[in-house]
Amino acid sequence: MKFSAQEEYGLRLLLRIGKDNSDNGMTIPELSELEGLSESNVAKILRILRLAGFVESSRGQTGGYKLTRDPKKINVGEVLATLGGKLYESSFCDLHSGIETICTNSIDCSIRSLWKTVQTMLDQLLNKISLQDLLGSEKQVEVLVSNIVEELDR
Repeated sequence: MKFSAQEEYGLRLLLRIGKDNSDNGMTIPELSELEGLSESNVAKILRILRLAGFVESSRGQTGGYKLTRDPKKINVGEVLATLGGKLYESSFCDLHSGIETICTNSIDCSIRSLWKTVQTMLDQLLNKISLQDLLGSEKQVEVLVSNIVEELDR
């Protein structure tokens, strides 16, 4: 299981924009330099985030990218789903049926049950974390995640 670079970079860009206190927002060149990413990659990811409603852009000399809402109202699970999709989607089985049209295990599949459970647990965790939470320190986020996992275990 791996998360994509697009998901990682997208979250990093949102965090960088979320930390910015300027009235104008942040430009692609600024974000590119601060995050060590190419301008074209930053532009591509910001376009996805803009179309999904997480950021807005303004043009001109004083233009830049800003969050469209308070970081407390930006859900990390939603951001990751936008940037890369879900880890497991119900169409997954259709795409991995082997040489057959329909997977030979489509009626009773223990693997599908595992992936659905993993996705459910991941969604429950990520949907309880906001961009505001990620603006904290690594230790603060570690404690938050531990508390959420404990809560989910109950």
